[in-house]
Amino acid sequence: MSVIMGIVNATPDSFSDGGRYLDPDDAIAHGRRLRAEGAGIVDVGGESTRPGAERVDPRLERERVLPVVTALAGDGIVVSIDTMNAETAVAAAAAGARYVNDVSGGLADPEILAAVAGTDADIVLGHWRGPSGDMYATAVYDDVAREVAAELTGRVEAAAAAGIPPARIVLDPGIGFGKRGAQNWQTLRALPQLTSLGPRVLIGTSRKRFLADALGDDPSIERRDLATAVTSVLAARAGVWGVRVHDVAATRDALRVAELWESPWTS
Repeated sequence: MSVIMGIVNATPDSFSDGGRYLDPDDAIAHGRRLRAEGAGIVDVGGESTRPGAERVDPRLERERVLPVVTALAGDGIVVSIDTMNAETAVAAAAAGARYVNDVSGGLADPEILAAVAGTDADIVLGHWRGPSGDMYATAVYDDVAREVAAELTGRVEAAAAAGIPPARIVLDPGIGFGKRGAQNWQTLRALPQLTSLGPRVLIGTSRKRFLADALGDDPSIERRDLATAVTSVLAARAGVWGVRVHDVAATRDALRVAELWESPWTS
């Protein structure tokens, strides 16, 4: 069964839960709750990457996330740091983070790949074509699946050149990042092509606009979470290593039902 990465947004402006976990104590409690609900990894971020978001001063980012990372890692929880900043990545790894989740794939900060290479952390390389402030300006593709695969292969090569072996790399095709509605569905249909590249693959569809558009009528968070759970099951069947979600319990249940459905030993 795919690993579930639960999301903790220690930010004031994330698109679905901004401000709820800005206080470190609230973020720590939420991370513990996600682990209890079945998250194998808790992903802590201090900078929103929603469409239109502005960059955050790295010092402020570290103030938001380091107390959370330290506390959760101290509990024995596997922690990921969601950052595009090399200094934040290194500080979080020193505080116990075992993954660095860089949605830019190492493009936002040219120092981050070499910085992570010097730690024991694995790295998630996201497909990215530019900052959140104007991410859709680059959403132009002749063949989105082929181009995403090629660009991610380039990031694997850059990571290897910086000293990160493929065994420490996870690829994320960046659903919602520089991709409009239909392009996201085309990317998801190409998951077998992406998993064949070699490194583990992580998918993050949780609560994203393309799911809301598919459901229509400005759906509630609960309906988006249900749609997320469905995409998580389909992604797992396509061979992904992990799924990144807000609602861990719903995705855990969906993955468990799918596992039993496919098990020849279920009585």
